[in-house]
Amino acid sequence: MGTIAPMNLKRFEDERRGAWEALERLALIADPARLGPSGVRRRARLYRSAAADLAYARNHYPHDAVVDELERVVSMARTAVYDSPTKRPGTVREYLWTGYWQDLWARRRILAITSLFFVGAVAFGAFLAQTNPDGATVLVPEDFLWITEASTTDQELGAIDLAGFSLFILTNNIRVTVLSFVLGISFGVLTAALLAYNGVVFGAIGALAVSAGNGEVAWEAVVGHGLLELSCIVVGSTAGVSLGWRMLNRGPYRLGEAIRIEGSTAFKLALGTAPWLVVAGLLEGFLSRTGTDWVPATIVGVIAAGAYWGLFVRRGRIPPGNSVIDMRQITRPVKVEPTTLP
Repeated sequence: MGTIAPMNLKRFEDERRGAWEALERLALIADPARLGPSGVRRRARLYRSAAADLAYARNHYPHDAVVDELERVVSMARTAVYDSPTKRPGTVREYLWTGYWQDLWARRRILAITSLFFVGAVAFGAFLAQTNPDGATVLVPEDFLWITEASTTDQELGAIDLAGFSLFILTNNIRVTVLSFVLGISFGVLTAALLAYNGVVFGAIGALAVSAGNGEVAWEAVVGHGLLELSCIVVGSTAGVSLGWRMLNRGPYRLGEAIRIEGSTAFKLALGTAPWLVVAGLLEGFLSRTGTDWVPATIVGVIAAGAYWGLFVRRGRIPPGNSVIDMRQITRPVKVEPTTLP
């Protein structure tokens, strides 16, 4: 069996993009009756064609954004092609186990940028606390200034104080995670602003607590659930930024169509993150409120966050629809049909 020589990336996109856009539009039509028999068959053919293109792009252009785009389109189309009304009750579980991670993996470049942006904001907040402690203190909620004050003694740091501080961190992070997704409608600008603000506050509180000699106390109160919560914040922000990016780079679609296309996936990402926030809440209840020592709290926190990101890598890298890809199509040109919608 012969193989095709790698084609120029621009030529590859020019020749295939029309079919990808047609598939994306067909994938938005959930009711097969609206498509008719010919439309259903055409959507399936375009899906197999796009799956083959995805395999080809992963092999020849692994670091280009076209791979992310194809992963998103193929994942969306797979749901439309293979989910029938009789399978609907199982789709939530299936999405949480596989689809959620695939959608997040398809946005891994935005995830990486969002993560670096948040880390930079935390670092800036810590720097601000070191160079201008009075200014940084303004950012700390009044009820929790005690953790930034050097006069605080170990005797004053009771279980109630630690539980209140830990609960504040938890509820704040849940609120930020949800708002980060919702504010994506602002073209991602307000999502980035919210993420930056909370990163600066988080970095400032941590640095001020360390300067006051309460670094271990703050770490002990937060680390058990905080590592997982911060991961959720970054993912919620990734969903919001992805929506904003899609609104700015919507190709041939009108703004409303772009919001509907990416918004549905961003919404599912936000919902898929919710169970992990519940896990973080349980950890907050069992660890932070009982004054668990920082060593076991750190171990639990690392395990929880490690489980999340381990699933991201393991489940996210599963090619969407891998089990139904016709491998023969990867080694020969794929015939692309006209892109006129039925």
